[in-house]
Amino acid sequence: MNPTMGLQLLLVAGGSVAVAAIARRKGWPAPLLLVAAGLLVSPLVPGVPLQPELVLYVFLPPLLYAAAFDSSYLRLRDVKRAVTLLSVGLVLFSTVAVGLLVHLMLPDLNLALAFALGAIIAPPDAVAAVAVGRRLGLPRRALTILIGESLFNDATALTLYRVAIGAAVGGALDLWHGLGEFLFAAGGGVVIGLVVALGLGWLFNRTRDSLVENTLMLLIPFAVYLAAESVHASGVIAVVIVGLYLGNRMHLSGFGTRLVSDSVWKVTAFFLEAIVFALIGLQLVTVIQGITGYEPWKVAGYAAAVLAVTIVSRFVWLFALTSLARLLGRGASQPTPQQTAILGWAGMRGVVSLAAAFAIPPTVPARDRALLLFLTFTTVIGTLLIQGTTFPALIRRLHVSSEQEQYEDRLAEAAAQQAALEAGLAELERLIGEHGELDEIESQVIDQLREKSWRRSLSAWERLGGGTGAGGAETPSALYRRLRRDMLQAERRVFVQLRDERRLDDEVLREVMAQLDFEEAILER
Repeated sequence: MNPTMGLQLLLVAGGSVAVAAIARRKGWPAPLLLVAAGLLVSPLVPGVPLQPELVLYVFLPPLLYAAAFDSSYLRLRDVKRAVTLLSVGLVLFSTVAVGLLVHLMLPDLNLALAFALGAIIAPPDAVAAVAVGRRLGLPRRALTILIGESLFNDATALTLYRVAIGAAVGGALDLWHGLGEFLFAAGGGVVIGLVVALGLGWLFNRTRDSLVENTLMLLIPFAVYLAAESVHASGVIAVVIVGLYLGNRMHLSGFGTRLVSDSVWKVTAFFLEAIVFALIGLQLVTVIQGITGYEPWKVAGYAAAVLAVTIVSRFVWLFALTSLARLLGRGASQPTPQQTAILGWAGMRGVVSLAAAFAIPPTVPARDRALLLFLTFTTVIGTLLIQGTTFPALIRRLHVSSEQEQYEDRLAEAAAQQAALEAGLAELERLIGEHGELDEIESQVIDQLREKSWRRSLSAWERLGGGTGAGGAETPSALYRRLRRDMLQAERRVFVQLRDERRLDDEVLREVMAQLDFEEAILER
């Protein structure tokens, strides 16, 4: 890498983080603002090429792993039928719909390339939709379906893409060969993911070192993805399985591993997502310059038609499935019509589609390759800007919310805290009985332990009322947290002053600051 390219990437990374920070401060969807900023800046700056290998082998594995690691295996298992029908069935349906449309509009284009375009733009990227949905209180089931779809649909789409590109280059589209390749990729990804997941679970049970475990976790997605792809299996499925397995067993790890892991993957996902969405917008000039030999109005018509079919095909598939489920008497477990409409409008495309388009081999005629890249770019931008900007309004308009779920969550938490309190106090009484008679200091410690358990249980019950007492007054737990935070700030100032006066070493300061920070983190939680 030359210094100029390195400087370009550094500026993209720094600018992306700055734009994402503004979005977080204003409460705006960061992916949409990043894409818009990239589009505005693209004509003013030198081209920043989107390297397919960079996206598929550097950005995609950790983003998939972070999403899987943070997901709920149990919730995904509850919606496995819906996730399968979207991540496999809908991808196949969208690929065929777009491929046939492109073949009708451009009969001179190789049929395999038309289906390759369908596979390229078939998988939605749910990052923007999930971010908006969480902020606006989308029901948990709908969010879980979106997350599950985004975890697995890339595997289906990339396998279809490889089959179609192979047929375009080789000259024949063999459906049976394509089916065999798809089954091998999926099965191989499952096997590799399970083997690696079980091996890592065995290893982590014996390390018990938070620094080592989290360092290994940073390497895991890249290693698993490369291992699967090297034997032509699905790296996407392998990474997702490992992430789900390790995320589901994090309760077996030490507290240090959990605390560090949560921060590491939040920072990693934030940083990488900021870069990839900015890179989408920055491809504007590169994509437009490649179009030659077509009349502008025809190209615009092709782009509008592909975008429309991409959006409509998702609604057709979703409403057909839900209608069929109701006819078969399975409507009770299906999304409501309002939730189905929201799921249909959440089909925003992302950087994986662009990376696949850029990866079309140079043996494909340059004119066709440029057109496919342009149609991919307009579909990605169109879905992000049209669906992404109207998605919040749609959620509000349909009055879909998770208020009841949130209340039930708080109620369940309060009941669990009460049960845990009783178990903890019972264990404390057992230990006291084994110890025998207590002296004054030991009695004070026991009283403090009882008070701490009581306060944590009380806080959970108070949240059922929104964190306020009668007449909007501050609850005892809220008062405790506010006063204790102010006390911690005063304590920090004293420690820093003693360090500045050279009466306390920096190493000691860091240790005591860490203790205060952990206590404040508990208060915030």
